[in-house]
Amino acid sequence: MTAAQSTSFRIDCSYCPIRHRAVCAKCEPDELDLLNRIKIYKTCPAGQVIAIRGEQMDMVASIVSGTAMVTRSITDGRTQMIGLLLPSDFIGRPGREAAPYDITAITDVTLCCFRKRPFEQLLLDMPHVQERLLEMALDELDAARDWMLLLGRKTARERIASLLSLILRRAKLPEALAERDCRIELPISREAIANYLGLTIETVSRQLTRLAKDGIIRIDGKRGIIVPDVAELMAETGDDSDGGVIA
Repeated sequence: MTAAQSTSFRIDCSYCPIRHRAVCAKCEPDELDLLNRIKIYKTCPAGQVIAIRGEQMDMVASIVSGTAMVTRSITDGRTQMIGLLLPSDFIGRPGREAAPYDITAITDVTLCCFRKRPFEQLLLDMPHVQERLLEMALDELDAARDWMLLLGRKTARERIASLLSLILRRAKLPEALAERDCRIELPISREAIANYLGLTIETVSRQLTRLAKDGIIRIDGKRGIIVPDVAELMAETGDDSDGGVIA
């Protein structure tokens, strides 16, 4: 994890905005005290490279705020965005020395960082952290499978609705999703959305306009999206009530 241009500071776990969603979600107070001793917060400005594929990572981290993108390049120089990292997502793999992907801050990002060796020892001493990390890894696997379905089966409109739904669910507490006029800020440009969803930028703009015309969303400024009714947006994703793709 690169340290260039980053600044470091400390915040007590009790005040962490991702406390109940991150790798420490199941920790008891005494376990949080142990985490506090080995963690440090870092801020990375938009555009900074957080990790480079193949380079050694001496830290692991949770995203506290901001958004980062996961990319993979091929030999001819083409780059594909293969993931978004949002608050509470985990960066790094215990037991793996090198970064498997490139990770870059899209917005200003705050990270809760742990040096890898102490964190790996902590996993042996604190089963709650190990259990939560496994849960998050399995959730990530499920999300990757869902994304394969999205790219292979869903229409352009369904892809856009699915991405908006994902950002909304990650940005809001569950109880807030029942409210009307939920507002989110798109963390990436329309060009990046097109790259991520396998669409053209013209298609992304056209589908956002159609969703707005149909009253599913309202566009608020350059990147603001207001969702009048979350259930109506979810109905546009092409998923059934169990989360599967409708044939």
